[in-house]
Amino acid sequence: MNWEVVIPLILFLISIFVIGFYASTHLKSTSNFLQEYFLGSRQLGGFILAMTMISTYGSASSFIGGPGVAYTMGLGWVLLSMTQLATGYFVLSVLGKKFAIMARKIRAVTLIDFLKARYESKAVVILSALSIIIFLFSAMAAQWIGGARLIESLTGLSYTGALFIFAVSVLVYVIIGGFRAVAITDTVQGVVMLVGTLVILIGTVIAGGGVGNIVSTLAAENPGLISPFGADQSLTPLYVSSFWILVGVGVVGLPQVAVRAMSYKSSKGMHRALIIGTVVVGVIMLGMHLAGVFGRAVLPGIEVGDTVMPKLAMEVLPAWLAGIVLAAPMAAIMSTVDSLLLLVSSAVVKDVYLNYVKPDANDQTIKRLSIGVTTVLGVLVFAMAVNPPELLIWLNLFSFGGLEAAFIWPVVMGLYWKRGNASGAMASILVGVGSYIGFNTFLPNAFGMHTVVLPVALSFVSYVIVSLIFSRKHAVVQEAVMVRLWKV
Repeated sequence: MNWEVVIPLILFLISIFVIGFYASTHLKSTSNFLQEYFLGSRQLGGFILAMTMISTYGSASSFIGGPGVAYTMGLGWVLLSMTQLATGYFVLSVLGKKFAIMARKIRAVTLIDFLKARYESKAVVILSALSIIIFLFSAMAAQWIGGARLIESLTGLSYTGALFIFAVSVLVYVIIGGFRAVAITDTVQGVVMLVGTLVILIGTVIAGGGVGNIVSTLAAENPGLISPFGADQSLTPLYVSSFWILVGVGVVGLPQVAVRAMSYKSSKGMHRALIIGTVVVGVIMLGMHLAGVFGRAVLPGIEVGDTVMPKLAMEVLPAWLAGIVLAAPMAAIMSTVDSLLLLVSSAVVKDVYLNYVKPDANDQTIKRLSIGVTTVLGVLVFAMAVNPPELLIWLNLFSFGGLEAAFIWPVVMGLYWKRGNASGAMASILVGVGSYIGFNTFLPNAFGMHTVVLPVALSFVSYVIVSLIFSRKHAVVQEAVMVRLWKV
């Protein structure tokens, strides 16, 4: 075990635990456990809002899986990854003030709270909760796997042992601190991610003898590595442009990102987050994926893509600095896992139990149940992650696509189209999720586009047509709902 590398990571984990214990003091003093545990009492400023969105969105895929694919595919994958540049700006612009104001008005703690108030339908709530639980399990498993592989690469421990250490580390601070711990640690982790990206990119360029020499080496191996179409010419313009539906437009429908848009303190903070988030996302996505491609010239022949970044950091940087830099992917992974854990926990506790099982449960019962459910979820995801796939990025992107197909139109159209109703929302969720699973299984990347595109289009058509068909039936109810919600 290389202690010069491991010690900085241990110190990083200790600092995260300290933040968790600090946040737990707010849980003890708050008069509203749900608002504090799942939403941090809506007190996020601009910088923290930007960093928690970026840290939640930037995950194992960005720091482990993405650079691993870039190592294989070349500069074309860097171009594709940059479609994520406007993600944070796009999400906050579309949801913006109206979503946050509505959420405050109806005291929404989760995305499903908004859907429940907007559509007044038990079926919509249950379908939404099931979609979150199913697809976010896949996303959480991907992060667990990434964290375990990182620890495994650095320490020489077995994969299962590394997985256990990672799971315990995350569960401790999420369980004791809730959303405030997540938001504050996300901010620390976001800064670590940004600095780590710059350091490893610079170190890789120096180790490769400069950009010109690296590009020449890649071109000599395979000209496709420096073309926009990828090493195997599979990155067609249609596929790359359609990929933006998954990592750009569709991100509005990700519950773990949308909930951030209801947790900020003021519109001034939101505007600041738009700028900070866009700049930081650009630097991180460009830097990490470029480092992945350039790493092929420094360390050729790596077979498992998910091990590229740990091996590269340990090759091109001094051991102590590699340990600090490798806190960046650990930060990215942990910041995504903690958010997903809270989101699935809130779907079980707030959206199902409190809505339909025991609405009059007291704060003490809610607290015990929230902590218990979060713990059980962590154990279940640990079990799922014991036998990992070869490249975790595909598992993560699969869950992204499923959530977007389920939620993008019920959320966006629910905000901006008064005639949208519960029947349309149910149709959109069922058609979106069903077609996404069908295309992903039997016809992936249909017509040269990313698999998520057609399900998102079909879910939109379903929402509009079914809402119009049942508009008379729902007219009176929906008009009353929208009059109440639009008074903001």
